[in-house]
Amino acid sequence: MSTLNQVDLNDFYTVLKERHSVRVYDPSVKIPREELKEIVELSLSAPSSSNLQPWRFLIIDEPELKQKLLPIANNQQQVVDSAAVIAVLGDLRSYERAEEIYAEAVQLGAMTEEVKTSFVERLHKGYGGMGPERLHQVNLLDAGLVSMQLMLIAKAKGYDTVPMGGYNAEKFAEAFEVPETLKPILLIAIGKAAKSAHATPRLSVDQVAHWNSFQQ
Repeated sequence: MSTLNQVDLNDFYTVLKERHSVRVYDPSVKIPREELKEIVELSLSAPSSSNLQPWRFLIIDEPELKQKLLPIANNQQQVVDSAAVIAVLGDLRSYERAEEIYAEAVQLGAMTEEVKTSFVERLHKGYGGMGPERLHQVNLLDAGLVSMQLMLIAKAKGYDTVPMGGYNAEKFAEAFEVPETLKPILLIAIGKAAKSAHATPRLSVDQVAHWNSFQQ
């Protein structure tokens, strides 16, 4: 491994170790929309089921809208003090973009037109026949993958985050006029910490991992 790559790897380890959930933010810090867009864009390389990329985002950075969100998110102060709150939602009809996604795969030489056509047909049949509850379960996994990637990217750029599941998804959907095909999954506050996050203990590998069998 080259010296440059080793430095990059060490930087990555630093990001992993220093990312913590921050709940106290400096309200004077604003993040330019172009930078927020870049953070989201970089997160989009996360893997997803059949590469359907079902994640959708509502980025809330206007003060009055963050105030509107505050009671919906159980009055968690980071909602209004952070630079923005990124809502991660799952698209129940993400498979309808399969043609668009896999047409690009053909252009990249990753598959033939014939393979693409057959694959897209199977995706429409398979995902289209799942029903909303099953699709939502799939989207939950994919949303978790993209959200973790987003938070690590934010840390690498010098920002702090906290994922929030403590909010009323139904009220959120109503207040922000979320289309019925999109289901709110997670809120992520992003900004600059005004107070360092406290250390959080972690279980050891030996406590959470088994080798080949769960039998001791």
